[in-house]
Amino acid sequence: MIAMTVLLAVCGAVIVAIDAGRATDLSGSAAAESGPGDLAAIAPVAPGPPAAAAPGASAASPPSAGTGTAGAGGGPEGAGGSGGPGITPTPPLLLVVSSSTLTEQTKADISRLEHVQKIDSFAGGAVRMSGVALNFLAVDPARFRAWTPEAVAGQPRVWDALAGGGFVADSSAARRHGLVLGSEYQVDGGPRLRAAASAPFGLPGVDGIVSEETGRRLGLLPGVALLVHGPEKAAATVRSGVGRLLSPGAQVVAVGADRTAGASADGSSGGTTATAGSSGRAAADRPAAARRVLVGRPASYLELYRKSAEVCPGLSWTILAAIGQVESSHGRNNGPSSAGAQGPMQFMPATWKAYGVDGDGDGVADIWSPYDAVPSAANYLCANGAGRGGKKLEKAIWFYNHSWSYVAKVMSVSRGYAAAYP
Repeated sequence: MIAMTVLLAVCGAVIVAIDAGRATDLSGSAAAESGPGDLAAIAPVAPGPPAAAAPGASAASPPSAGTGTAGAGGGPEGAGGSGGPGITPTPPLLLVVSSSTLTEQTKADISRLEHVQKIDSFAGGAVRMSGVALNFLAVDPARFRAWTPEAVAGQPRVWDALAGGGFVADSSAARRHGLVLGSEYQVDGGPRLRAAASAPFGLPGVDGIVSEETGRRLGLLPGVALLVHGPEKAAATVRSGVGRLLSPGAQVVAVGADRTAGASADGSSGGTTATAGSSGRAAADRPAAARRVLVGRPASYLELYRKSAEVCPGLSWTILAAIGQVESSHGRNNGPSSAGAQGPMQFMPATWKAYGVDGDGDGVADIWSPYDAVPSAANYLCANGAGRGGKKLEKAIWFYNHSWSYVAKVMSVSRGYAAAYP
């Protein structure tokens, strides 16, 4: 998985660059008791139909359960356009982020540089939601629309979402953070914001956009972000010239006009936009063909954890049991969580795509089936070094959920299982 390497500073706050494979969910699944549960008393494992996600569910709880790669919830709905009426696309060549409002003189000097054809500035800053930092721009749609890919510019749902006071998440950020479209999120010390839509804006480090009015409510600083348009072939020259005009601490990030070419408004190539209120399970959530890691269909979670640990030599079954308890209390609360985590081991769909396995040999890897989910958790932990024990094991658990208190809890419950089931 590829990490975004940009680190941008805005008004003393930080526009964070988040590793795409290791992002923390905005909210998690059910909390568990501190001690081990009675595995022998658990009824035979029987996967059932998943609970339907509540479109308006709140996700204001602090980060908790769920594996480390987030996936956007909600199904795609609506056809993407190919450009809006009266809009002349001006794809950004560079994104400039300053620690303070750019002066009119600085902007005028940048606009006069050779090869620079257009510039525009917007408010921006970092906003914390449920303890997780998201990086927003506050925009006037009439101006910002031209800077977006044509499919996004021509998609009314995106711009209606801003007018309604919600925020539009960048598609990759929605997946990274597990944002559930249609849900409301609590801004730390501020208002609640609805994740009203998602779209691929292609701006490194920018997680979403809000209207100018919402930006003022959030305290975003005006004029700290600047977009620069010019010919791709002159990118290096323009970047060098812009850099010389900026104050220390400001950063210039290459965007590139072709990064989002052909993208639809949900980040796919199918011309659909993910919007709030979508019904049904998204394609990423449906069972898919996958490689087999056979553990069969044991009659209890105890035996399932033991068999699944064999997927990762050196991994104790008690770690899987502890994670299973913390995440869903052994299948009693399979979700989906408000962040989109699903199944007894609370996988995010994007993580499932990479690590989900077919554990019972029925030809599919089903995120809702414990026979698939538990060996998939072992597969994921093993890929992060869990089989080597010690600090490597602790780090692998941390990858499952970016919280050292979570690691401590899993280790504690694991020790309880080791004592209860020698």
